[in-house]
Amino acid sequence: MYGLYAERFEEITLFESLLTFVYGLRLDTIAISCLLVLPVLLLALTPKRGEVVVSKLLSTYVLVCLLLLIFIENATFPFFAQYDVRPNYLFLEYLKYPKEVGSLMFKEYKLELLLSFAMMGLTARLFLNSTAINFSNAFNVPYRTRILLLLPLLLVLFVGIRSSFGHRAANTSDAFYSTNRIINEITKNSMHSVAYAYYSSKKHGSKSIKRYGKMELSEAYSLASQMLNIGFDDPAHPFYRVEKTQFPATGPKNLVVFIQESMGAQFVEFSGGAQNITPTMNKLGKEYLVFSNLYSNGTRSIRGLAGLSSGFLAVPGEGVVKRTKSQNDFFTLSSLLEPHGYKSSFIYGGEARFDNMKSWYLGNGFDRVIEQKDFENPTFTSTWGVCDEDLVLKANALFKEHSQKNERFVSVVFSQSNHAPFEIPENKIAYIEGVPKQSVENAIKYADFAIGRFFELAKKEAYFKDTVFVVVADHNVRVHGDEVVPVDMFHIPAVIVMDGMVPQNYTKLASQPDVLATALDLLGLELSYPILGHSIFSDDKKEVALMQFNDTYALRHKDKVAIIAPDILPQTYTYANKTLTLAAHDSVLERSAIAMVTVLEDMYDKKLYR
Repeated sequence: MYGLYAERFEEITLFESLLTFVYGLRLDTIAISCLLVLPVLLLALTPKRGEVVVSKLLSTYVLVCLLLLIFIENATFPFFAQYDVRPNYLFLEYLKYPKEVGSLMFKEYKLELLLSFAMMGLTARLFLNSTAINFSNAFNVPYRTRILLLLPLLLVLFVGIRSSFGHRAANTSDAFYSTNRIINEITKNSMHSVAYAYYSSKKHGSKSIKRYGKMELSEAYSLASQMLNIGFDDPAHPFYRVEKTQFPATGPKNLVVFIQESMGAQFVEFSGGAQNITPTMNKLGKEYLVFSNLYSNGTRSIRGLAGLSSGFLAVPGEGVVKRTKSQNDFFTLSSLLEPHGYKSSFIYGGEARFDNMKSWYLGNGFDRVIEQKDFENPTFTSTWGVCDEDLVLKANALFKEHSQKNERFVSVVFSQSNHAPFEIPENKIAYIEGVPKQSVENAIKYADFAIGRFFELAKKEAYFKDTVFVVVADHNVRVHGDEVVPVDMFHIPAVIVMDGMVPQNYTKLASQPDVLATALDLLGLELSYPILGHSIFSDDKKEVALMQFNDTYALRHKDKVAIIAPDILPQTYTYANKTLTLAAHDSVLERSAIAMVTVLEDMYDKKLYR
């Protein structure tokens, strides 16, 4: 806490400083009390004859705890710099991918790793040479006395772990005392945050959802139906309806959804961003249909993939791409279009096992998953896989093959070049002045170059005139800011490219499921689906977006935003000029936010999204 506090000292008032240390001490007490339970139990219950074994075991336990504490606290600084939060569930998620994360850490954080391991080594040496902690001394106390002391000691630890005499024990939500999110994050304890994230990730279901606010399912579905403006007629198939196309055609079109890793709105001119970073996107924006007021489901790729491949919104906790009950029979583009004769594919330049993408796509009807191992002699390979140019060459070859066989196709293509450590091929772009070669700006510019390369190839092929192309971001590059939910950092660009399309800028609020519904509308088919969004050409379209930031949700309706989080009372804000301003409670919007979270979990849990 002290290091982060020192970094943000100028942003924190004296009163906030006092509260930060008071609330921080509470969370530190929880962490320390949890760690002391095992030593207390062993020292109280172990007879004298077990002195040597237990003393060695506890010495090892304490040393491991110290080293883990040092590592996590050191990791907090780069993690905070990247995500603007203390280590959380994402910290644990990345541990599952040692190859990619190990390479990233070595390339991006050499100094931090060196300092961390040096501190750990020094601590281990001092601890092993020290006699300050001698667990054998505890065994000099008579066994009966230790047994008698056990209950009061456990009681003290129980009070410390709860850190509350109220109905609910203290947790990370107790750090949320300020409207300045950064100050709240500084208040937390990193080890406690990681442990609590692991605990929370295992608690899906109604009990977990009720922490956002209790609500009967009937009310939740009714409010969600009104907010989304989607009828709720069949409880066994909620929000499932028939959607007639606004663009009937003699022959249905193909569909390609090209998802761009971390391409935020600030990099694209038509969404209010820079003019010189994404020339291809800027050009497409003047020639086709663009979404200039689009907001992502969340801050992780799997949230965007779910939104753009299935039209689902961000479910609390672990995303549906990784959850067990959504690994099959979950609605996707493939299950929708397969009855119409479409061949389906998911194309990714990296290892598709990452975030369980391969299993999810194949388990939910996609015919093929093409990943890094399927690229022969790629021109450039980075930490995360082959470059985006190799990706689009592979995609174009597959689409050309489908076209030659007179096969309709639907494909989700997922780029990866715009990802730290931002490794891109040489001599492909003119690097942006004033920033390092390996920077997010240059990575975005290279991703834009690959988009241009794709359309250069596609326009030469027969399939181009019969295909709807969507180019859209999964999320922004780095969601950060002092606000409880930095809404402006969910702003992303999207463009729909189709031969003969009249240029249009859709400026109203939209979500990723809206983009998917619009693309499907342009195919020329009458379809039935449960997508939680509308085509922008439909009269049913409302200005609604649901955004997930860690375990906090923001439900935006036009310029009003309701924010909910576990064990915290909902708040209403107005959103203008990229800023949230606290406003009077809008009970309907706040209850609708709770309803959306409740409904999403229920649809997943009962396998109703199909």
